[in-house]
Amino acid sequence: MIKVGDKVRFLSSTGGGVVSGFRGKDIVLVEDEDGFEIPTLRREVVVVDTDDYNIAKVHTSASTGGRGKNKPVAATAGTSGSWPKGKAMGATKNSSPASKPATDKDDDDERPVTFRAPVEERKGGDQLSAYLAFVPIDLHEVTKTAFEAYLVNDCNYYLRFAYYSAEGNSYRLRATGEVEPNTKVFIEEFGREQLGELERVAVQLLAYKRDKSFLLKPAVDVQLRIDGTKFYKLHTFQDNDFFEQPALVYTLVENDRIARPLVIDAQRLKSEMYGSGKTDRQGNPTTVHPNDNTYVRRYEDRRDKQGNPFVVKRRGDEDVLVVDLHIGELLDTTAGLSAADMLQYQLKKFHEVMAANAGKKGQRIVFIHGKGDGVLRHAIVNELNYRYKQHSYQDASFQEYGYGATQVTIK
Repeated sequence: MIKVGDKVRFLSSTGGGVVSGFRGKDIVLVEDEDGFEIPTLRREVVVVDTDDYNIAKVHTSASTGGRGKNKPVAATAGTSGSWPKGKAMGATKNSSPASKPATDKDDDDERPVTFRAPVEERKGGDQLSAYLAFVPIDLHEVTKTAFEAYLVNDCNYYLRFAYYSAEGNSYRLRATGEVEPNTKVFIEEFGREQLGELERVAVQLLAYKRDKSFLLKPAVDVQLRIDGTKFYKLHTFQDNDFFEQPALVYTLVENDRIARPLVIDAQRLKSEMYGSGKTDRQGNPTTVHPNDNTYVRRYEDRRDKQGNPFVVKRRGDEDVLVVDLHIGELLDTTAGLSAADMLQYQLKKFHEVMAANAGKKGQRIVFIHGKGDGVLRHAIVNELNYRYKQHSYQDASFQEYGYGATQVTIK
């Protein structure tokens, strides 16, 4: 007969403890030396020390340290076989008031289970990696279906997150919570009528571990531009490691490297523009002097694309020079070129056009740079504001060139 206060050990695993109560007829609550109550089948424990006088002995138990009622629950549907690599919950040891003696069966049945399995960390998971994912509810009706948003945590850290959408120059909080290591959490479901609210979103992340020391990670603050037209295209949703079904996945941080923010860092842009193609010991790109054309010489082995990306259009009594700076219009191949390399080549062509038309007062030039991430546009605007500030510029006609073109007027 097993009683409260008996010392027991487990039959099928190492360890044991003191019986602190019961749950129903078949479950024994075994309190270990750390104060955690472990629910165990009666047939899986054996009494090793008992004393008929210890029945009324009071045992203290730790608080559950479990999920708060407002904590988002990690999604389990749609998880692929290769991920999560170790969905687990960390155990906490926060003290709580002593529990009452377990003398009543009903009290034992209502006693909370305090055991939490320790987090299983995976090798290589101590670098922060997190993603924002959009999953169509019905992929076969991609033009009509609603969507689910998830925050994916692909590292050994807990992540406290806040998810916002832009409203003009301000932001509105859409969701906040905690996502456990190597798992994902459902954020919200939204329909097509809400796509306009998600044109610009921001995610902030704070990383930490529970009950152990860890390397401090900087807070993550990422702003993303979400193209609503992608949600109408089937090929937008790709196979991935986090869901069984195709999803649209945006990188927030990967291997401790934060994704490119919506707001362009002028110093970083300058560094990429005049980079030597090499990095220092800290992984930062080394630079050359802006007047040194070393970076231009890296394209000497490239052949300009046959065909003229420069088109003259007649608008009334004026000739408008239209220059398409899409890299596919300038080069036959981009094999081996990094994003910084392509940006530098596009700017080289921009400078060539500006130099060729410097003396043509009143000449209008439309540079088509596309929407994309806005890096090329920001680089062109930066050059116009400083190197060519004597000339005026504005957004080109939306009707003629879409939303990715800038018109320059030579003064």
